[in-house]
Amino acid sequence: VSRITLIDYDKYDITNLNRQLHSNLLTIGKYKVDIIKENIKNINKKVYIEDIKEKLDKKNIPSLIPMDVDFVIDAIDDFRAKVELIEYCYNNNINIISCMGTGNKTKPEKLQYSDIYKTKICPLARKLRKELRNRNIGKLNVVYSTEEIKKDSLTTIVGSSPFVPATAGLLLASYVINKIIE
Repeated sequence: VSRITLIDYDKYDITNLNRQLHSNLLTIGKYKVDIIKENIKNINKKVYIEDIKEKLDKKNIPSLIPMDVDFVIDAIDDFRAKVELIEYCYNNNINIISCMGTGNKTKPEKLQYSDIYKTKICPLARKLRKELRNRNIGKLNVVYSTEEIKKDSLTTIVGSSPFVPATAGLLLASYVINKIIE
């Protein structure tokens, strides 16, 4: 990998401490792309990293995602932006893998690869399938969990264990690297 584009408008928050690798007390309030870029550069100074501090939407996706990109990893929380990115990649034959929900999950061993139309249990995947059908999108590689959602009756907050989002991220990266070297 010689070139990476990181797109995220968000800054680290105290709520990220339990589940995001680069989040710590020193990174709170800092842009995620800046911290991740710095960490990647500490591993490989030769890699070119473009860091974009923008929120993806239908209007800016064509200017932010080049047609000659090898792969797109979608780990977007915003449903509308997720759908627009998937549709753009699908319509332009750009390889993409998308992460489904990891909130309220505690068992990383329940994560797996699938096509979106073969997923089960995951509420985000169910909602996304419906939207993709409406847009005539016939396939999408995803990482999703078959774990039933645990709901806390005392709160509406969707929490995450540190293991599931991290494992999902590793699965996404592994998928892309293996597809590139095939």
